[in-house]
Amino acid sequence: APVLSMIKNATSSIDLVMYEFKDKQIADALASAQKRGVPVRVLLNQGYYGKEEKMNEPAYSYLESQDITVHWTPEYFALTHQKTLIVDQNKALIMTFNFVPEYYPTGRDFGVLDTDQNDVNAIENTFENDWSHQNILPSNGDDLVWSPGVDGNMLLLINNAKKELDIYNEEMEDSVITDALMNAAKRGIDVNLIMTYQSSAKTAFEQLKNAGVHLHLFHGEKFYIHAKMILTDNTNVFLGSENFSYTSLNKNRELGIFLSDPSIINSLHNTFYTDWNNAKAY
Repeated sequence: APVLSMIKNATSSIDLVMYEFKDKQIADALASAQKRGVPVRVLLNQGYYGKEEKMNEPAYSYLESQDITVHWTPEYFALTHQKTLIVDQNKALIMTFNFVPEYYPTGRDFGVLDTDQNDVNAIENTFENDWSHQNILPSNGDDLVWSPGVDGNMLLLINNAKKELDIYNEEMEDSVITDALMNAAKRGIDVNLIMTYQSSAKTAFEQLKNAGVHLHLFHGEKFYIHAKMILTDNTNVFLGSENFSYTSLNKNRELGIFLSDPSIINSLHNTFYTDWNNAKAY
């Protein structure tokens, strides 16, 4: 509903970057905006380093049939995993979720509406560069976190924690992040991690547990942790599309945001511990 509302209320422009797009309702809303005179541009992920894959071909074809200008994302990124909706060049929805309706009821995800004009300008400028396949270093605006090359930002947040880290992620495949979380636990930080169990992450899970990290996991229930969040000391948070993998942090186009708004922090904290109580201790 918030996504549809943004699209329906757009008056001058809509620019969308999406990793996976299968939502016909949102596609129809974009088509309606285009027909009422609001220019719509859509950047869709094509495949690994530009390899042609079929995931977004139906969406690409449909949007193109509705006179919407669609481009495939640049081939110099491993993937464009960013999920961002920019409306009227004055607001940007930064999402952890894809436009795939079957996942809406069962996946833990978040979206943040960013109206900071420096942030919006930076996201719009990066859209223009990626649209024209110009590989230019993006601006961080006031609050943004871009991949490739985001390791330092993540480590800064983890290493500066004083008491507590509350973390969601889909993947645990980056040894630098894993080591930072273990070191945090060893220095007395209360590190709490919620994920969906994956056999590929079992070694990391064992290492984290042995270091004192508290793990609560979902195991095949009709609920999936797709969100990417680092909440530090219940005062600062990172939300974005970046997973804890080398490719996501250093090879993909990804976008996240740092936030300290108390109402957002409180909402995230309450949601985290609701999920914590519903997951199983590892």
